[in-house]
Amino acid sequence: MKNYTIESCENLIETYINEYGGELIQINEGILGLGTILLKNAKGKKTIIIKEYFINSWLSGHSIIKYNKIPKKYLKL
Repeated sequence: MKNYTIESCENLIETYINEYGGELIQINEGILGLGTILLKNAKGKKTIIIKEYFINSWLSGHSIIKYNKIPKKYLKL
């Protein structure tokens, strides 16, 4: 799993929404970072899930997963 900074995730979100016309859904709020975010419905782009994960008491990281279709787990949420 690759660790992404909060700045790179925010740049990805901004690009996905403003340039590609996608939507953002915040599934869970984060404590030190973004939490769990679902990016969807951008023309010609994959669905993206950004998840915050625990590193230590003062630091969290983010992982980015890309899907062709939204997983059923996230459709229910």
